[in-house]
Amino acid sequence: QGKEQDVCKIIRALNDCLGALPREKLQKVSRIGVSGQMHGVVLWKSGQGCHWINSENQRFFEPGEVSHLITWEDGRCSTEFLSSLPLPQSHLSVASGFGCATIFWYLKNRPDFLHEYDAAGTIQDYVVSMLCGMKTPVMSVQNAASWGYFNTRTKTWNVDILQEQGFPVSLLPPVLDAGCIAGKSSYDWCGIPQGTDVGVSLGDFQCSVFSSATESTDAVLNISTSAQLTFCMPEGFQPEDHPTPAEAVTYFPYMSNRYLAVAASLNGGNVFASLVGMLVQWTAELGLEHIRFYHIFQADQCCFI
Repeated sequence: QGKEQDVCKIIRALNDCLGALPREKLQKVSRIGVSGQMHGVVLWKSGQGCHWINSENQRFFEPGEVSHLITWEDGRCSTEFLSSLPLPQSHLSVASGFGCATIFWYLKNRPDFLHEYDAAGTIQDYVVSMLCGMKTPVMSVQNAASWGYFNTRTKTWNVDILQEQGFPVSLLPPVLDAGCIAGKSSYDWCGIPQGTDVGVSLGDFQCSVFSSATESTDAVLNISTSAQLTFCMPEGFQPEDHPTPAEAVTYFPYMSNRYLAVAASLNGGNVFASLVGMLVQWTAELGLEHIRFYHIFQADQCCFI
């Protein structure tokens, strides 16, 4: 049931993509924004999370003492296991693949694994921390809410609840509002100047809405790994401070202290993938091998041609 990804491969792909951009353009970058998949967790040793190297007149970082990325798809937290965990003081329920649930699983099943590390975050928090040379990572409200056991009203972790269960609360990063500057880049990165402002990392879902909606009254249908229909709640709206799992609509922290109302479906990009597979099978059975379907997958996107 485990779902893990190699952080070295992820960072190598990031460096390759950035290094392919025109150097004269990268030298003009004045601010770096980072987003990525929510819920998942990466652990690393403070001060040893990466090392910077020079290659072909470019400087970039490679992971050091870092765990795999345990993704949001991780299924090791069974329904029985989740029911044994304390209820959060939050309007969001805790599910398998959420950062805090995953850490709880390791605490109860492989505690020695947690002893190897003293810092944690999402994969995008890790990138920001390495860029800024931070001893202690920081996390946005968006990513913190995606981990579970975070109260979005008070913008604090459920420390008392977690400590009673022996949870290693020292792994929980300080939390900043979305849009805050986390720090400055500690090195020249693939041509981006040293000292460039780096924003606290944001959630991929919120960024997909932010880049699509032109007005605060717009509704957005986002078809990715799953599918979400969402719109921005009015200013001043606050959700309940306890989970309501039976509700069809949930509320995710957005920008400027506002929330997104989200109706989510578990089928999205995977439906397209199934359609492509079916069409490929049909064409083969009908002897139409000259017709080809190309399906393209990215982190949270799927399309076919």
